[in-house]
This record gives sequence, structure tokens and C-alpha cells, in this order.
Amino acid sequence: MTEEVKAILENIRPALQADGGDVELVEVTDDGVVKVRLVGACGHCPMSTMTLKMGIERTIKEKIPAVKEVVSV
Repeated sequence: MTEEVKAILENIRPALQADGGDVELVEVTDDGVVKVRLVGACGHCPMSTMTLKMGIERTIKEKIPAVKEVVSV
């Protein structure tokens, strides 16, 4: 599942980089939790929670139903 998540993040990454940010994969747990780190402009943006939940999490969960949640660490 880690490789699948990495591939999805590669597709999301250009949109984040266009705004001066990025996302790093930290861990994919056995119970379906994806841990990421928002960096650059995304790390301190007031909309980062929205980006994480409505953008990154929604996209990953649509493509990988086994993912339960995406959290920022």
C-alpha cells in the first residue's frame, strides 16, 4: 500500500508545489493510517487542514479504500 500512496502523492504534488508547498510521506500504518508532513508554504498555511482532508485524504481514500485516515505529523 505504501507504493500506491507514494504514486498518488506524486500526482498531487505539482498542485502543492505551484503554491510553494509540498507533502512528504512519513508512514503508512498497518491499520490504514497515512502519516504525511506538509512542508514549505503548506506547513504554515491556515488552509492546510482543508488541503489535507479535502484534497489529499479524499484523493487517497478514493483510490485506496483500505486507507482509513490521512494525518499530518
